[in-house]
Amino acid sequence: MNSHQIRQQFLDFFESKKHQIVASSPIVVKNDPTLLFTNAGMNQFKEYFLGNGIPKHNRIADTQKCLRVSGKHNDLEEVGKDTYHHTMFEMLGNWSFGDYFKKDAIDWAWELLTEVYKIDKSRLYVTVFEGSTDDNLSKDDEAFEYWKKHIAEDRILLGNKKDNFWEMGDQGPCGPCSEIHVDIRSLEDRNLISGTDLVNKDHPQVVEIWNLVFMEFNRKADGKLEYLPAKHVDTGMGFERLCMVLQGTQSNYDTDVFTPMIHQIEKTTGVAYGVNEEQNIAIRVIADHIRAVSFAIADGQLPSNGGAGYVIRRILRRAIRYGYTFLNQKDAFIHLLIPTLVQEMGDTFPELKAQQNLVTNVIKEEEHSFLRTLEQGLQLLERIIHETQGKEVTGKKAFELFDTYGFPKDLTALILSERGMTFNEKEFDVEMLQQKERSRDAAGMETEDWTILNPATETLFKGYDNLQTFSKILRYRKVTSKKDGELYQLVLDQTPFYAESGGQVGDTGWLIAADGSKTMVLDVKKENSLWLHFAKVLPNNPHQVFTAQVDAHQRALTARNHSATHLLHQALRQILGTHVEQKGSAVHPKGLRFDFSHFAKLTDEELDQVEKFVNTKVQAAIPLDEHRNLPIKQAMEKGAMALFGEKYGDSVRMIQFADSLELCGGTHVSNTGDIWYFKIVSESAIAAGVRRIEAITSDAAQNYFMQNNRIFEDIKSVLKNPKNPVEVVQNMQEELNQLRKEIAHLQKANAKNLVGDLEQKLENRNGIQFLATKLDLDTQSIKDILFELGGNHPSAFLLIANSVDGKATLSCYVSKDLVEQKGMHAGNIVKELAKHINGGGGGQPFFATAGGTNPNGIDKALADASKLI
Repeated sequence: MNSHQIRQQFLDFFESKKHQIVASSPIVVKNDPTLLFTNAGMNQFKEYFLGNGIPKHNRIADTQKCLRVSGKHNDLEEVGKDTYHHTMFEMLGNWSFGDYFKKDAIDWAWELLTEVYKIDKSRLYVTVFEGSTDDNLSKDDEAFEYWKKHIAEDRILLGNKKDNFWEMGDQGPCGPCSEIHVDIRSLEDRNLISGTDLVNKDHPQVVEIWNLVFMEFNRKADGKLEYLPAKHVDTGMGFERLCMVLQGTQSNYDTDVFTPMIHQIEKTTGVAYGVNEEQNIAIRVIADHIRAVSFAIADGQLPSNGGAGYVIRRILRRAIRYGYTFLNQKDAFIHLLIPTLVQEMGDTFPELKAQQNLVTNVIKEEEHSFLRTLEQGLQLLERIIHETQGKEVTGKKAFELFDTYGFPKDLTALILSERGMTFNEKEFDVEMLQQKERSRDAAGMETEDWTILNPATETLFKGYDNLQTFSKILRYRKVTSKKDGELYQLVLDQTPFYAESGGQVGDTGWLIAADGSKTMVLDVKKENSLWLHFAKVLPNNPHQVFTAQVDAHQRALTARNHSATHLLHQALRQILGTHVEQKGSAVHPKGLRFDFSHFAKLTDEELDQVEKFVNTKVQAAIPLDEHRNLPIKQAMEKGAMALFGEKYGDSVRMIQFADSLELCGGTHVSNTGDIWYFKIVSESAIAAGVRRIEAITSDAAQNYFMQNNRIFEDIKSVLKNPKNPVEVVQNMQEELNQLRKEIAHLQKANAKNLVGDLEQKLENRNGIQFLATKLDLDTQSIKDILFELGGNHPSAFLLIANSVDGKATLSCYVSKDLVEQKGMHAGNIVKELAKHINGGGGGQPFFATAGGTNPNGIDKALADASKLI
């Protein structure tokens, strides 16, 4: 049975049990600040477990793409070293929201595994919660009794709170669970050691295959448990592990989920899988990581230096490192594997096929960039080795390589071992722990329990039609973080405030009490279907009725910018081509940012055309045609643009300005004339094949033109108000260029004369021609002198400093023979000396410069130069 059939049989089985089959949600999480990525099948249903929403169906099943890079049994740096853990994986799941509970969940799990999939019953073990004195919970006898109908008691094992009590987090829904484990060892091994002794012992062939979670409690902030209003079932089965069991392999990587990719890696790299264990690990890492990175990019998360983007970049760089180190891949190659991934998974997850070009281009560019970084890291490691006395490198230096250049411990250890050296791992681990604690402290938030004033949870949004409502507070809680201090989150029964979503910022405004006192609403966000209104203080009497009032001016500015993004999107597709797709946006009162797929920098002519297109639409004063609760099929038939990475419901809201139609939940102008004017202020690349336009409208555009006009008038005044100021400036530029040429000629002649004087100052230091001095010349002339001196004298180490306009510069030249024979590196040398001038720099091994703001440190830098040879 192939993997496609296995997946389909799961869905068909639960459809026969009256479950609604739903599509996987994006792997990139939206509207849930507690998560970066979907890490479990239940994520898209959190609101139902929390009681914040009512599901359309009480029984649901799906296959959910998940991403995990930390947590139980799963650290990113360990993936690939075993045969059954992954970063990206599919989770097959079935859910009950207040419908069936333990009995049906257990019966159906057993039926599917043993009667449909025909797994040998003698290979299965189950665990049930043993209870916890900390929580005053007894053993899960109910689940135990249901399991006894299917399996012998000696195969029903008791599990502790760590293994058999599932919790969403420190707070929230939780409950006991039953895990199903399978023993795929040979009969001989099973006779030697019973599977009961290996369950939950991280044995690669005795693995958990399915977890049935019975959610019936809510964990409060003080740690106490209370019963949920309804009982729920949340199950998750690892698709890759299931395929391993059903296809009779001993490794997830030997199933047809991974073998096509592994064969393509073999073909691309020329390295055979199954011969060398280090190379096997590298191939497994690449086969796993390409899935995680590709799905994240396809769902809208580009690699970056922060947040979710950093996680994706880190995963991709780990794959590149393994290919570089163990498969001898010095050039970009991972992007060449994308067609195989799309061929294998594109039918089940069509977003992968739709975004294939983007995924390929982004990964290719990231590869090229990181390979350059790796080279720099290798040069730094060479310097560290050269400067280390003895055979052990400090853990701090090894961590610098990891933190700055992405070198993992094992790569640093490998290179050092080839030189008969090691590094201090304890020091490395201390640095790593300190970094994690800094990150945890920066992101940490303490959340108190909700104070419930009204059991209702749904907030009715009135903000499309009203900027003011009479509202009651349903619940509130206090949250504390290092970043924002103490804040209160308020949930209202109805609100005019738009909650941050779809790139648009949340509204600001006030809650006005009956006595006229105001509580400032700083922001509004969605969290698992709750509309959270953020305030610095809690109103004096939270039980009263408030006037919730949006800041109308800020809302209007934001709406103008949001409507402008729709017109911009239309303009780009009209002028550049229909390959243009929105890849992200940010809309706020001061301006807008729009990211889109395109392969080249826009020309000035194209930018002018885009601006003209949008402003033509603005001047046409096109009225808004808003379609609420439109069936999504009907919206798509009308030609509405749907955004990638979004999951839409059966009914949608469509925003239409003439022939511009988009699915959108944001706020908009009633007429495009309200935008006043659209002005592009920048266009740039943010990733391979992805461009960014930043623009302004309305008040910001008016201020832009007024400021530019003032600057223009000031320039004219300085030039004595000529009739043609552009012509005057051009003439001045020509004169300036001519003067610069004459000065450069004089400086070059002066520099030539100085070479002879400097040759007299050369000192022989152990066979090295050494010079460290200061000259009152420009940096280019100094460079000319250094190269002429270096060309005349082999084995030369030359350092010349200068100071111009209160800034210091160090220029260093190292002869080729010193670079090759003594490992000297001009870039590393100036970087070290630059600390004396409060600066930094770098460059090539034979020539480099550094700049700083402290000319008084030049003498110290020159003095220290002699210590480096």
